[in-house]
Amino acid sequence: MLKKQHIVKVVKEGSIAQEMEIEAGDKILAIDNTEIEDIFDYQFLIQDSYIEVLVEKPDGEQWVLEIDKDPDEDLGIEFESGLMDEYRHCHNNCIFCFIDQMPKGMRETLYFKDDDSRLSFLQGNYVTLTNMSEHDIDRICRYHLSPINISFQTMNPELRCMMLHNRFAGEALKKVDRLNAADIVMNGQIVLCKGINDGKELEFSIRELMRYIPNLESVSVVPVGLSKYREGLYPLEPFEKEDAEAVLEIIEGFQRECYARYGIHFIHASDEWYILADRELPEAERYDGYLQLENGVGMLRLLMDEFAEALQENAACNFASQSADSQAADALLTDRRTIEPRTISMATGRLAYPYIRRMCDQMMEQYPHLDIRLYAIRNDFFGERITVSGLLTGQDIRAQLQKEELGSALLLPVNVLRSGETVFLDDLTVADLEETLQVPIYIVKSSGHDFVECILEAAAAGSAAQ
Repeated sequence: MLKKQHIVKVVKEGSIAQEMEIEAGDKILAIDNTEIEDIFDYQFLIQDSYIEVLVEKPDGEQWVLEIDKDPDEDLGIEFESGLMDEYRHCHNNCIFCFIDQMPKGMRETLYFKDDDSRLSFLQGNYVTLTNMSEHDIDRICRYHLSPINISFQTMNPELRCMMLHNRFAGEALKKVDRLNAADIVMNGQIVLCKGINDGKELEFSIRELMRYIPNLESVSVVPVGLSKYREGLYPLEPFEKEDAEAVLEIIEGFQRECYARYGIHFIHASDEWYILADRELPEAERYDGYLQLENGVGMLRLLMDEFAEALQENAACNFASQSADSQAADALLTDRRTIEPRTISMATGRLAYPYIRRMCDQMMEQYPHLDIRLYAIRNDFFGERITVSGLLTGQDIRAQLQKEELGSALLLPVNVLRSGETVFLDDLTVADLEETLQVPIYIVKSSGHDFVECILEAAAAGSAAQ
């Protein structure tokens, strides 16, 4: 008897599935007499030009559908679960886990600890390998799934067992050899904890990880995040300026060696280290194509470079507007250069504030009638040591801006919201915040071009509303 039955949620218009009379509510039981474990099995099995699909209708009747199609052509089916399986829970008890540092009473999904290698391929999640069976490794190698993102923390097996509080965590590192032998592309992460896996331990880990170049494309080093909710947890200390300087000295030394030997910088420090050390961010070339943006590696450098490019492009448009004798150019000049006197506001985390401040100043220099008021939001919810904008809550933004002069619009970075939604981490909504602050809110997407366009759009809208 087949163990797994995958329920169809949506059948796309004009698809093969619709032509074969597959409908929402049907169950896909097998393809070519092979049971489907999850989305990876499904995608692999439908690649052939001829397949047989076993479908069960809601009344229990089973159909065997013979399908001729182009190789790799999709059937046009969406399932109730995007993974086509249950998510795997993390079995570690890491001394640095941020989920353990969250207050009670938040939405249930925020407390779920995943350690599912399949989410690494689908969503870019980092996995510890401790939850990965030999069967999982075999499937990754057979399907040649890449890239996989791995949380190494340390290459010292005994220390890794301690940090993950899992006696199998050191042994799990051997799975990297299997992945490397199969030429699986990998990216790595080290969450650095003061006095534990830094210093000589960090040097050892980097040296060991270099053995996997080029299949291991990059490794990021990020400082542990410490919230104010750490009672009863492992005693961890925050990094200070001199600590950051020492970390950067190690990383940059290995970057020079790796670039000379392999043509890549390989090991990367997240932006927090440079800010904490009060040093300028590296040039764009040192990020090797920004492989670890989601880990905050090079995010500010890319944002500033894109912003400078967008600002220059707008300046060129303004010059063309002044030079061209056309109605379209005049309209562009009105929209872009001659902005009516307008005050707007922006809010961000304390980490990025100095860089956003610099960008706002450049905007006001190019658009003299524009007044941008920038506010650095202190994270009272998680504690002042948390300075990234992605962990700001709606209630902290509301409390700290309620008595401020916000002008005609408030701009917020997109990472303060749940992905694809208008909800903050604490379930406050953008509409809630707009109602309290009595100002329209604009969400700035992640690029420097979006930054410029959103400011100009908000200013133009404010001028039009006068």
